[in-house]
Amino acid sequence: MGKGIPALEQAYEILFVAALVILAVFLMLSLVRAIIGPRVADRIVAINMMGTQTLAIIAILAVMKQEGYLADICLIYAMTSFLAVIVLSKVYMGVYRQRKEGKEEEETEDGGY
Repeated sequence: MGKGIPALEQAYEILFVAALVILAVFLMLSLVRAIIGPRVADRIVAINMMGTQTLAIIAILAVMKQEGYLADICLIYAMTSFLAVIVLSKVYMGVYRQRKEGKEEEETEDGGY
């Protein structure tokens, strides 16, 4: 981390590693949720959660390794993750509307006879 108290440096290192391990476990659980989620909306939320957890992992690594460029990568990844979730939501809403319109057309065709 820098030039300071060695015991404090070691404590920070342990804290950061523990946080990374916990985030990795949560990332795997989110992946499972994205795969088996019963609805598409659950899967989209799980993907968004995975992106947020990845951002936290990159930010912790930026602090641990004292690399400023990782903060820039974190910002770029945040924008990309946000855009991906918006696109997925837009596609899902388009498919939902098409299915809904298709069902309405079937009901009007069946009701006429």
